[in-house]
Amino acid sequence: MRPLLAALLLLAVSSCASRPSVEDSAVARAGDFASGVEKDRVMSDVEALVAAHREDTPLDCALFDTSEIDTTRRPVCHLTREKARQLVRARFEALGYSVTTHDTEDPRFPTVNVIAELRGTEHPDEVVVVGAHYDAYHSGADDNSSGVAAMLEMARLAAGQRFARTVRFVGFDLEELGLVGSTRYVQSRPGEEIVASLIFDCIGYRDPRPGAQRSLPGFPVPRTGDFIAAVANAQSRPRLEELYTVASRLGYGFLRGVLMPKDGSGPASGNLMRSDHAPFWMSGHSALFLTDTANFRNPHYHRDTDVPSTLDPDFLTDVTRLSAAGLSFWAEGPLP
Repeated sequence: MRPLLAALLLLAVSSCASRPSVEDSAVARAGDFASGVEKDRVMSDVEALVAAHREDTPLDCALFDTSEIDTTRRPVCHLTREKARQLVRARFEALGYSVTTHDTEDPRFPTVNVIAELRGTEHPDEVVVVGAHYDAYHSGADDNSSGVAAMLEMARLAAGQRFARTVRFVGFDLEELGLVGSTRYVQSRPGEEIVASLIFDCIGYRDPRPGAQRSLPGFPVPRTGDFIAAVANAQSRPRLEELYTVASRLGYGFLRGVLMPKDGSGPASGNLMRSDHAPFWMSGHSALFLTDTANFRNPHYHRDTDVPSTLDPDFLTDVTRLSAAGLSFWAEGPLP
């Protein structure tokens, strides 16, 4: 995850003037689906992804002019992704998905996005996307093995099920170099009808101590780092309100909404555009970005200390359950 959230408009979604109409039956179905998330499986996938990064060969530093890069914030000599990509693909295939890749050749930075899809039974042209980048600096436990593990667990729950809408899981390549894989992915699918998308980037670090959560003065961010932020722009606001409603009814009180005006790209908002939701926004698609706010909470951000033992397994599991409930709600399933 690239540095973000230096400036934001943070709103309590509960204060929104309008509330979406959400049927009790849809919430109950979403809760049943989400209840299948297993903490041990999620953490096992985090461990496996971290091991893959540790065993991998970093990208060649000669590709970068390190004299012009702040290598403390972007330690490019420690960026890995090959073995993590192999693991993501193997997990999808083991779940019975027909896996495809979106490959882009490039002299310096070729990318491979890994895709697993369940075709919708009633509205197959309407798509719900769940995405997370699999490249990482150092071990990458929070950034972004936590997000990839959540995606894999949701893929496990969805495997073999029927949804009214198409569900697509995407492992994005080279987010850390500037959203390279996700940008190429979105550009390759013009005109696609994306009903909703959830993009994960750093979702496993929690610190409930007062003062643990950093922000700029004047912005009403909680001082305790015990929430998950869901970042939306104007296009995505209905999805944010729906997720908050579902979360409230299911008892997930740790969601905080971050609402950016218009497409999210206005003055002072650049730091909120630095993850894989941004290409969706800029193409006019709905996307929610879920994050624990990374370096504004986690002292291990982009360091070799970003290891599984620093994560909060219960927090990561709850975020995964909330996300699985959102997937169920938007994709309208599983169906009988």
